[in-house]
Amino acid sequence: MARAARTHGIVWSAAALLALSLALAGCGRKGALEPPPNASVEGQPKGLAAGTAPAKVPDRPFVLDRLL
Repeated sequence: MARAARTHGIVWSAAALLALSLALAGCGRKGALEPPPNASVEGQPKGLAAGTAPAKVPDRPFVLDRLL
């Protein structure tokens, strides 16, 4: 009976680890990727008229940014 309880605990631990890793994988910025500051962009993103710049999104710091 102790072996079944240990296996049950391992399965729950693996499921919790998988759920946590999927939740963390979903973190990030939503939207199109931003080019590096010094890069030249050859095309216009779809939906923008010629000569208009996309609206700047304010940079909000996140707790885990220092780790990245």
